[in-house]
This record gives sequence, structure tokens and C-alpha cells, in this order.
Amino acid sequence: MKRKILIVSVTAICLIATGCSKDYLNTAPTSSTGTETLFKTTSKAKLAINGLAKLMSIQYLGSRGFNGEGTVKMYYGNYSGAHFTVNLPGWAVIINCDYFRNLDAVYDYYPWYYYYRIIGNANTVILNIDKASGPDSEKKYIRAQALSYRSYAFMMLAQLYCLRWSDSDNGASPGLILRTDASDGDMKRSTLAETYKKIYDDLDEAIALFTESGIHRGNTLNYVIDIEAACAAYARAALNRQDYPKAEEMAVKARSGYSLMSVTDYRAGFCNPNSEWIWSVWGSANESLYYLSYFADIAYNSSASAVRAYPKCISKELFEKIPDTDIRKSLFVNPADYTPAYNANTGQYADAAVVAAIRAKGTDPTASVYAYMQFKIKCNDQPGVGHLNIFRSSEMYLIEAEAKYFQNNAIGAQNALTELNKTSGRDSSYTCTKTGTDLLDEIKTYRGLELWGEGFDWFDMKRWGDSMSRKSFAGGGSFISDLAVSFGPQDKNKWTWFIPSKEMNYNRLAEQNNY
Repeated sequence: MKRKILIVSVTAICLIATGCSKDYLNTAPTSSTGTETLFKTTSKAKLAINGLAKLMSIQYLGSRGFNGEGTVKMYYGNYSGAHFTVNLPGWAVIINCDYFRNLDAVYDYYPWYYYYRIIGNANTVILNIDKASGPDSEKKYIRAQALSYRSYAFMMLAQLYCLRWSDSDNGASPGLILRTDASDGDMKRSTLAETYKKIYDDLDEAIALFTESGIHRGNTLNYVIDIEAACAAYARAALNRQDYPKAEEMAVKARSGYSLMSVTDYRAGFCNPNSEWIWSVWGSANESLYYLSYFADIAYNSSASAVRAYPKCISKELFEKIPDTDIRKSLFVNPADYTPAYNANTGQYADAAVVAAIRAKGTDPTASVYAYMQFKIKCNDQPGVGHLNIFRSSEMYLIEAEAKYFQNNAIGAQNALTELNKTSGRDSSYTCTKTGTDLLDEIKTYRGLELWGEGFDWFDMKRWGDSMSRKSFAGGGSFISDLAVSFGPQDKNKWTWFIPSKEMNYNRLAEQNNY
């Protein structure tokens, strides 16, 4: 309850209001309690950090389902990928990546708006925390947290609105608009190299300040961004930048103290922090987004119509790569276990006995059931309450494996995969002796499996430059015909979203993505 009171307080004090003008870049507090009062003491300044955490789990832009970080995971990471299936032909323009160049679409605008809102609030903290009275250790800790939020937001924006590093001419292509103060005027885009330099600089400073502060949140406050979360952001950013030594270094540091979860925890629903969760978004019934939350769109036991009518499924192709000895295979409906078979065009089961058997796994009593539907992610409360993971140590092992692969350390990559899969108990029979492109394919397969549903699918495809190839049911896959498409990065603006028209209209120096 204490945390809820703090969040309500900071929401009233320092969250940014957004309108249909340059207000969407305004970093000034909106209440009568201004910046000077908020940063009078470090105790009060902590409210601003709590507010940054809250920005990741509130409703945005009316009732379209934009809910902070969960929306980025679902709409941009899951829906647009190759391993996530759902019977939603009406969403084909999003799922088939047809909105990258639609700069007037709210789906093009949302991540830009959301992450710059975090950046604006983080800037306010960074610019003012040194004025607060209080222990230097607390000032350093608060500044480190704000720098970590800002760098995380820049990193996510770069993945969406900038070319992947290998297409960037060593970083010479356009990057982000690096707003690091309270201004909202015309500003040119940096280069991508300058963008990553700012991300690195922010994280270097944050890690140093976390260390100097001597403060650590402890594992019970998972929503509080801390030094390991900063290292995790660094590892992901370095992987995106193809800086493999740094990615490996930071991945190892990030997972320090975060042991891989047990098999029991793996089957517990991915809605509560456990030993390997490094950083997450808080979620409770007291602060529910109801039908607009991430969990109301994916949790297998949710009562929301988005789940009951349209359960989320793993692709047949990825599912069939899972060994029978792997406990993760049991988290999806295996068609081999049920007869009569599912509908050959939609994947849905109609037989009453089959439907009842699958519902008995824990779905809503009225839920539709489909082949390959997921039982990995559930909610704690209805219709969609849960804690949303951002970084966990499993991802860090996968980053380490990929980084070692690209440094020609095949044995190191094999060992990281073995520790993730065999030593953890996920698959006690797992072995890896693959080399060359077969080893890279193994890393890709286990990223797809381990991180399924957590918002990585499309982002990974972009980083690798992989083409999309979704097979229909008739073609031996598990996608409805509207979503069974094949295309490459060259067909879809090189997997890069346009800079939204709102930015272009109010920033005359902004440069558009037209690839």
C-alpha cells in the first residue's frame, strides 16, 4: 500500500500531460507543485523515480489498449514476429508490418510518444537532483536510476525508428533526436553512432553512480531499476550495436546474483518476479488497467474477450523444434495429444471433449481453444493483473551465447546454451556441439523458445535481418491465410518505422526514414 500512495503522489506532481501540440514534448510538471518543490529534498525526489516506474504501466491515448511497456511487447515485438500466432485478420496491417511507413497512424506514433515521455521525465530528474538536500548517496542513486530510464528509452526507440546497425554505414545513418534537457524546439536527428554513444555514456555514468552510492534495492523491489538492470540494458544495446565484447561483458554482470528459475517457477505463469527477474513493471489489482493490460491480451486464464476469443499461440514451426524432453513444450497445446483434429483453416478445436480437456488446464470456462495455444503466461487477478518482466537472466545467457558466437567462440556459446537449457533443468537431455551457421540457428531457436511471448520476436528478426516467412495451415504452418505472408526487410522499409508526423510537423529539422 505504501508504494501505491507514493505513485499517486508523484502522478499528481510530475507526470507529463500530453495534448495535440508541442505539449507532447513538454517536460514541465503539470501541477501547481512545481519542480523546485519536488526536488527540494531527496526524499521528495524519490517520488519522481516512482513516477517513472508508473509511466510504464498506465493507459495512454484513450481506450486503444496502449498500456505502457506491455503494448510495445505485444503490438511491436510479438504480433509482428514469426513465432506468435493469433486468429486476428483485422490486425493484419500491424501483424504483417504494413504500418511502418504510415506516419499518421497512432501505432506509428505510440512508441515515440511513450518513450519520449519517459525521457522527458528522466531529464527533469537528471537536471534537478543535484539541487536537492539530502545524502550524496541518495542523489547518486536517484540520478543513476533516471539515467538508466533514459538510456533504456533511447535504446527501445533506436530499435524501432532507426536502421539496424549493420545497415547503418557504421552508425552514419540517422539516429534519434537526443533531447537531454527541458527544451522542445527544433532539433536535428543525431547519427546512429551518436545515439548509441549517448546510451553508452548514460549507462556508464549510471553504473558508476550506482556503485558509488552503495545502495542496492534488494530482490524484493523488482520494479525499482538498479545496477543489474542498467547492465542488462547495456548488454541489449551493445548486442544491437554489434559490440559483442561489451554485450558479453555486461550480460555476465547483469545476471550476477540472478540465478535461473526452477522448473516449478517456470511453470508458475510468468506474472510474478522470481530468482531470475532483473527488472519488471509493477502490477497489482489496486492499480489494474483492467481490459487494457498486457495480461488481458495474452494471459491464458484471463476473462478478457481478447484472450477468450483469440488465445495466443506459438507457431507450429517453432513448436516442432522443441524436444520432447524440454519442459517448455508442455506450456503449449500439442495437437498430437488431442483427437479429433483442429479446424484445418483456423486451428480452432470444436469437439466438446477436446475443448473441455484443454480448458481444464486453467482457461476461462468460456474460452475458445486452439492448437498450439499458450499456457506459459497467466494473470494473478482478473481480467489481466500481473507483473511484467523487462529483463531476466535467461536473456543475458542468450546475449552471452550470441556475443560469443560472433566473436568466434563456439565453445563459449555452446556452454552458455547448455547452462540455460540443461543445467537449469529446462531440458536435462540438452546438448550442443553445433558450430558455424548451425550454432547461430540454435541460438535463434532458443531465443524464440525461451523468450516467446515476452516481446522479442520482431526485434530479433530486425537485428538479424531475417526475412518473414509465415506458413498457412494449408501450407503446413499455423497462421490463418491473412497472416501467412513472406517478405524481407527490403520490402518493409528495412524493418524501420517512420518518424511520426507529429514530430515532423513540430520539428522542422527532423529527418524522415525513407528506406
